[in-house]
Amino acid sequence: MAKKKSDPLEDSLAKELRSLIPKLDSEGLAFLIEQARVHLYNMQVVELNRAAQEANAAARRSETVAKRSGKKEPVGPQKKKGDILEIQGTASGSSYYLYYQNRSVMFSRDEMTLLVRIAHSQSTDLEIRERIYAWFERERMDIFAVLPVKDKFDPLLKSFVSYLQSNFKTP
Repeated sequence: MAKKKSDPLEDSLAKELRSLIPKLDSEGLAFLIEQARVHLYNMQVVELNRAAQEANAAARRSETVAKRSGKKEPVGPQKKKGDILEIQGTASGSSYYLYYQNRSVMFSRDEMTLLVRIAHSQSTDLEIRERIYAWFERERMDIFAVLPVKDKFDPLLKSFVSYLQSNFKTP
């Protein structure tokens, strides 16, 4: 494993943090650990969103090249590629991206596992949608910017649940 390059500011901050640790009680240490985990998660989300934006930009460039090459658009009432709901896992399996209408949102492995378990639960379809919608409202309000679901009756939420049931097995 390659050693990380030394950053003087980072080294100074790490040294200061190490000097403060013996002075903190368990509550203070627990708070710092929680904040560090939140910050690491946010860093991961920023990096994954950046990668998704780069992938979307590459796809748009590819579509532009195809249009310039003279390929004709299909005729008829077909769905655009961006209108198709899709979930893809990362190579490491640590996170998943939901894509819809050229937008994306990231789920952790634990979040995806929870959603799949709800989708495969022994409940009615409406109860499953109600539980997933309630979880979105409680834990991940950001999903509504990508998946504009209005309520548990929304056909888009039904499509999301069907996608989970068809493409993921219960862990």
